[in-house]
Amino acid sequence: MSCIINRTLFRKEFRRNALSLIIWVAVICFLIIFTMSLYHTFTENRKQIMGLIGFVPDAILKFRGISNLTDIFSVLGYYSANNIVYMLLLGSIYSVVLSSNILLKEEYGRTAEYLLTRPVTRGEIIGTKLFIVLLNVFILNLVTALAGYFSMNAVKTGTYDIRSFLVLSGYTFLLNILFAFAGLFLSVTVKRAKPVTTFSIGIVLVCYFLYNISKLSESAKLLGYISPFSYVKVDVLDPGYALDPWHLAYFLGISAILGSASVMVYRRKDIYV
Repeated sequence: MSCIINRTLFRKEFRRNALSLIIWVAVICFLIIFTMSLYHTFTENRKQIMGLIGFVPDAILKFRGISNLTDIFSVLGYYSANNIVYMLLLGSIYSVVLSSNILLKEEYGRTAEYLLTRPVTRGEIIGTKLFIVLLNVFILNLVTALAGYFSMNAVKTGTYDIRSFLVLSGYTFLLNILFAFAGLFLSVTVKRAKPVTTFSIGIVLVCYFLYNISKLSESAKLLGYISPFSYVKVDVLDPGYALDPWHLAYFLGISAILGSASVMVYRRKDIYV
C-alpha cells in the first residue's frame, strides 16, 4: 500500500498549521532583516570590531564559517556568520516540532479515533501529513532565503557570489528536512500518547551543542560526526565552496531511512484513541 495524498485531509491540515508557519517565518525574517540592517554600522566600526574579535578563539570563529577575520566584513560573510543560528538552529527546531506532533497530536488530542473511522487509509494519513511537513519546511526556507537575499542586496557595498548563497540555503533546507524526518520517526515510536515537543527540541539543541564542542578542540572533534550540523559547510567565502556530494548523500540517505521507517512503523502501530 503506497502513501497517497488525501486532498480533504491536506486542506484541513494545511489550515491547522498555517498560523504557526506564519509566526515562525515572520520571526526569522525579522531577525534576518534586523541583523542585516546593522551591516553598515558594523563595517563603519571595523577597527574597533577587529580588536574585539581578536580575543575570540579561532575555533569559535570557524564554526561560524569565519576562516579569516576580514571575511565577516563582506556582506555574504556577515550574513552567514550572523544568520546561521536563525536558519540552521531555529529552522531545525520548527521542523522537528512540526513533524513530531503532526501525527501524535491525533492521539493525545483524542481525535485519532474519528480520523481513522473516516474513509482514509493509514497510508493516506501519513502520506498527507508528511507532505504538509515537507511543504511547510520548504515555504519556511524559501521565504527566509528571499528575506536574506533582498536584505543583502539592500545593504551590500560590492558584489557577492550568489551561487555560494544558494548553496548555503540548500544546506539549510537539507538540515531542516533531516530533523523533520527525525521528528516524524520519534512521534511514531513513542508508546504513550503525549506531546514530545520538549524532547524533540532537546534533540536539536544537543546536536547543536555537540557540533559546537567538536569545533573547540581536536580531542572533541569526533563528537561532531554525531551531529547533523557538522555536515553543513558554512565557509561561504571559500573559493571552492559547493554542495559536497558526500554530505548531500548523508542528508538524503538519513532522511530516506527515517522516512521509510516512520511509514512502516505507523502502519503497524497501535493507535491510542
